[in-house]
Amino acid sequence: MLFVIRNIDKPNSGALRAANRPAHLAYLDEIAPVLKLAGPFLADDNETMIGSLWIVEAADKAAALKFAAGDPYARAGLFESQTATPFRRARGVELG
Repeated sequence: MLFVIRNIDKPNSGALRAANRPAHLAYLDEIAPVLKLAGPFLADDNETMIGSLWIVEAADKAAALKFAAGDPYARAGLFESQTATPFRRARGVELG
């Protein structure tokens, strides 16, 4: 089953995000078999990262949240909130 993971950064946390970015990207490579889509949310300036969205394949919500909790950004305390919502693709690019 697919899940949308929505990560929202704490305010003014750009330095924390930057410091943990290499480990975060390595983690995304590690979970590549289940990661169908990932990218940052941007502020109105279209540059400042303020969170992220992932679509992952997982057995259930608990498993999806486990992937999310393993992210170095999450372990560093970057996120104000982190949610997982079941998702079913209806149109667009096939997600595996």
